Order: sequence, then structure tokens, then C-alpha cells
Amino acid sequence: MKSMSKLLLGALLATGATGVVLSAPAVAQKKKEEAKGPTLSAKAAPAAKEAQDALALNNPAAADPLVTAFEAVATSDFEKYIAARFRYSVEAQKINALRTANPKAAVDENGLARALDTLIANPVTPAEDRPKFLVARGEMAYASRQYPVALDYYNRARAGGYTSDTLALAIVKTKVDSGDVAGGMTELEQVIAATTAKGQKAPVEYYRFAISQSNKKRLGPQTVAWMNRYLAAHPSPQAWYEVLATYGFQQGSTATLTNPQKIDLFRLMRASGGLPDHYFYIEYAQKAQNAGLPLEAQAVLKEGIANGKIPASNTEAKALLPELARAAAAEGSLASLETKANASPNGQLAGQTGDAYLSQGNYTKAAALYRTALQKGGGDTDAINTHLGIALARSGDKAGAQAAFGAVKTGPRAEIASFWTTWLNNTPSA
Repeated sequence: MKSMSKLLLGALLATGATGVVLSAPAVAQKKKEEAKGPTLSAKAAPAAKEAQDALALNNPAAADPLVTAFEAVATSDFEKYIAARFRYSVEAQKINALRTANPKAAVDENGLARALDTLIANPVTPAEDRPKFLVARGEMAYASRQYPVALDYYNRARAGGYTSDTLALAIVKTKVDSGDVAGGMTELEQVIAATTAKGQKAPVEYYRFAISQSNKKRLGPQTVAWMNRYLAAHPSPQAWYEVLATYGFQQGSTATLTNPQKIDLFRLMRASGGLPDHYFYIEYAQKAQNAGLPLEAQAVLKEGIANGKIPASNTEAKALLPELARAAAAEGSLASLETKANASPNGQLAGQTGDAYLSQGNYTKAAALYRTALQKGGGDTDAINTHLGIALARSGDKAGAQAAFGAVKTGPRAEIASFWTTWLNNTPSA
């Protein structure tokens, strides 16, 4: 049997494996009428006292035969309960001694398991202790990858009144590892809801685990939902970087994006402060350059150099900046294109000109042209609404931006729009 966690082992021992104190006067007590609780028989009492004294010395080699001797004479439920506590204690002492001598040694926990099974089944086991023993058995079953067995123990512990985040998370992980990712995520939602109800914020690790597991199983909508929950709960630049990189940039990403879609994700990463280093700044600039947006590419590189994320000595940035300056100078004024776009019978040119204004940071002009493009039709409605939402968000029109993002209906643009909406609703923290 695989090793039980040290944390759980310590917690279980803290319940007092030798917690029934067998003092000499108590053992000598014979008269039932004077007894205030269960007593040991005349035959069992001396054996129990010897076993307890040996256990107190933390010498499992000496204690083991004495515990075995007590087990042989234990006949009542109470005596069997005491014997199982002693058995658990001596088995734990053996394991601790073995681990102290050789931390990598394989240990046999079958003795622990048998003692726990006896304690769980014994009718005199205190009701408040039985759930702890069930959790311990669940942990052992989980370590052996017996996931259905572990879940049974965990659920019985919870039904018995054992409530803790540790148990809830153990159930989450067991369900996920058994293949029931959806069930595990539902369980995790309940854990987070309970944490929130207590006025606390669930740790980032809860969200990272949910995102990782959902993404690993290629559960796209669930992954995006967890990403947005994470960002709403912990809207830090680091969280924005983690989520957006996982969603669209890294190997095994949630979505496969086109370059224009990646640019919109880069824009959000920049707005949220999530651009982490020169690799992202330069890739963003290169994609903007390839899309014919030299002013945006130039601004991104200059920003990266100014904040120190692009080292001044970086050769790629040095090579790109003069190219971008020439392309930006050649672009000239957009006024004539704006006039043509407004006169055009369809919205394609208006959308393209809006993109140019958006890249320059002229959000008012961009928004007006996107609205013209939508009115006239002829373009990619989801892309135009995404860009209209970005323009309005960056200009401070929160309600207008939310409406525009809400009009994006198909993925992955709808997912990108959901991230922008989350950013709108949650001011990133440092």
C-alpha cells in the first residue's frame, strides 16, 4: 500500500491513538457499580496496561508483541476499540521509525488500514472520531489509486459530519483523477462558494487547478469559464498573463487563434499589465507590423523599452524600430480613407479604417467607423463588434463596451470578448 500523507498521519495521531488513559487505579477498578463508563475485564486490563506503557516509550519493537497479546484477550467492543487504537499507534510508530532511518524506504500500511477498519466498524467508536478514520482510509485508498473506494470513504466521512476544505478538495482531486473532471469541477465550485460565503477569497491554486484540469481534458467552455472566474477573483497582471497565455499563446492552448485574434488578446494583455517580458512585447509588435499596424507596433516596443521589459540592448527591437518608423511615416493621414469609408456602399472599408484608428489609439474615430461598418454590413460582424468593444473600453465607455462585447456570438471571438468584459468589470490590481 502506498504511503499515507504525513499531514494526515499527524492529524490522525493528534486524535490520540493511545488517548484512553489506563491508569493503574482505573485498571484495578473491578466493581461495575462504581464504574462510570466501559471497563476492561480482569484478564484484559493487565495486558492493556503493559501495551500502553510500552507505547509511551515509543519503542515499536518492544510494544508490538504486547499489543498483540492484548489483542488476543480483548473480547468486548470496548476492549477491541482500545486494541485497535493501540494497533494503529504501534503501526504508526513502526512507519515513523522506518522513515527516520530511510525516508525513501517502502512502507507497509496494511496494519494501519486494518486498525482503521476495526475502528470504523466498532459500535463504541466515538461519533466524532469515526469520520476522521474514514478520511484516513480514503487517503490510503487514494494513494493506491483506488479512486472509487477513496470516494466512498470520503463521502461517508462527510455524511458523518466531517466538514473541512481539506476533505472537499480531496473529493475534488479524487473525482478528477478518476476521470470525472466535470464532477470534480462542480465540487470545486461548491468549495469556492463556501469560501466566498465566509467572506474569504479562494486561493489562486483552486482556480489554476480547475483551469489546468479542464484544459487538459479539452473542455473549452468550462476552461474559459474558470479562467474568467480566476480573473474576477484575482485580477492581477500575473493572473492575466497566465490566463491569456494558456488560452491562446502556449503549447496546448485552449484555442487555436488567427493572428488578428492574437493581436486582440495581446491588446488585452497590454491593457491589464500582463505582458511579462520582451518575448511577448516583440511578438506583439511583429504581429501588429504584419497586420499593417506600424504605429501600434512602434508604441508597444517603445513601452517595453521604457518599462525595462525589453532590454535596451535587445537587437530585435533595435532592428524593428526603424522599420516601423518608416512604415508609420508612409501611412500618413487616415482622413481621406475615412471619407471614402463613409461614402462606401458597404462597411468593409469603414471596418478597416476603424482598425487603423484603433491601432493609433484614436478610439473615438475608431468607434464611429465601426458603428458605420455594422450599419452598412459586409464585414466580419464578430470582429467588428470585438474592436468596437475594445475602442469603447479604452475610451472609458464601459456600458457601450459591454454591449459591443455581448454582441459577439461565436468563438473564439466570443471568448476573447468575455475576457475583455471581465477586465472591464474588474480593475486589475498590482
